[in-house]
Amino acid sequence: MRKLTAGLFAAAAMMTATVATAADPIVIKFSHVVAENTPKGQMANKFRDLVKERLGDDKVIVEVYPSSQLYGDNKVLEAMLLGDVQIAAPSLSKFKKYTKKLQLFDLPFLFKDMAAAEKFQQSEAGQKLLNSMKRKGIQGLGYLHNGMKQLSASKPLKVPADANGLKFRIMSSDVLSAQFEAVSATPLKKPFSEVFTLLQTKAIDGQENTWSNIYSKKFFEVQEYITASDHGLLDYLVVTSTEFWDGLPADIRGDVKKAMDEAIAHGNKIAAEKATGDRAAIEASGRSKVIDLTDAERQQWVNAMKPVWAKFEGAVGKDLLDAAIAANN
Repeated sequence: MRKLTAGLFAAAAMMTATVATAADPIVIKFSHVVAENTPKGQMANKFRDLVKERLGDDKVIVEVYPSSQLYGDNKVLEAMLLGDVQIAAPSLSKFKKYTKKLQLFDLPFLFKDMAAAEKFQQSEAGQKLLNSMKRKGIQGLGYLHNGMKQLSASKPLKVPADANGLKFRIMSSDVLSAQFEAVSATPLKKPFSEVFTLLQTKAIDGQENTWSNIYSKKFFEVQEYITASDHGLLDYLVVTSTEFWDGLPADIRGDVKKAMDEAIAHGNKIAAEKATGDRAAIEASGRSKVIDLTDAERQQWVNAMKPVWAKFEGAVGKDLLDAAIAANN
């Protein structure tokens, strides 16, 4: 009888614990490295608000951690796979450890504009890339735009020879290393959170970034010149772990994905607006001189950097490279 009673108590305790656990809301920690007033920052906050509005705090709570409060881009994917965060949105350059195919997006002068990049990302080839890391435990949820990259430096950059011997901060990307080496510059892989100080202290001579990042992180205040080069793409891949994603109840997963799709569309609209607005704000500040390249000057940069494509074609895949090139038509 004592054994039976003990067993009943144990079963009751387990049921109570199960009910309590079932009642607990699902917490989604979204970690990113940029300011809240950037396209990524506003996308993350929009996602949080949409989930709250549609699912309520009793079901799902989204916690957003901007400006590297939790992790930098170099650590966040490991943290996500360990379950310490659930969603991240690193730049497309950060995934080399998990797949080399995404190196495609770092190739210089591959996309003529954001419309071409968007066309490729929404194509069958681009959408297939979202699942390219599932075997490594990472599920892509969508592409988030930041924009086309510009070059900034402590001296005017009009032709490739102007970059000779200068030190440029880059993201952790072998493609970007090759890009700057192609113009006889020195690439230095440094965390995004350190860029302002590196520029301010003259530890580096320049960097590459979008108008929104250059403005929001105040790089324009410590760089005398910005060349409107549109030489590369800086987009992000919003990702989660396959373990977390597959573990969500199907109905909740559907609502969360819908909220994410809408939030990404919201962020991409802001990115397009900021590309124009933030450039204008930088010019109005008088802190940096913006240099517009002539067609002949820009072609010199294209000629100098385009050989990088051949160097990485094998890793990326010729089929993907051809599909990306075709998106420019």
